[in-house]
Formats: sequence, C-alpha cells, structure tokens
Amino acid sequence: MKAIWNETVIAESDDTVVVEGNHYFPADAIRSEFFSPTGHTSYCPWKGTARYYSVSVNGEINENAAWYYPEPKDGAEHIRHRVAFWKGIAVED
Repeated sequence: MKAIWNETVIAESDDTVVVEGNHYFPADAIRSEFFSPTGHTSYCPWKGTARYYSVSVNGEINENAAWYYPEPKDGAEHIRHRVAFWKGIAVED
C-alpha cells in the first residue's frame, strides 16, 4: 500500500492493518522528512487518544492529516506504532 499526497509517496508498506476502513502503516514505513508533530489530539472510546502529524510536501502543508495512537487501549494494541491518513491523502494498492 502507498499513501500519496501532492503527487508524492509519503508512506509505503505491504504490512498495513485496516481498522474502520483506514489503513494503518507501520511507523517506520512513513517518510519522516514529510511529517511534523502537532499539538492536536482526538479521543476514541475504544482506541484511546490520537496524536497528529501535519504533512508537508513541495511547500504545501496538510495540517493534522496523519494520526497515531502512542498509548492505545488494550483492544487497539495492534495499531501501536502505526500511522493512518485522511484529509485528501490517497491510500492506494
């Protein structure tokens, strides 16, 4: 699977985990030069608190476009150390 934004592959892996329709990529599969952490968080009752990255490619910034669960709840342990995408980032096979 590939995550693509602004015509650039920002993550690639053949080991994604699908949860609620979102592909979670291993953290080491993202191209870290395109990611910067933000202070944004959200909460899911069964996964826990998500933290976010903004994605910057070719001078364009997509705020809070990637998320991860640094301390997932027990039922979501399988997405620890994984990153998912939204806000226009295409995930393709």
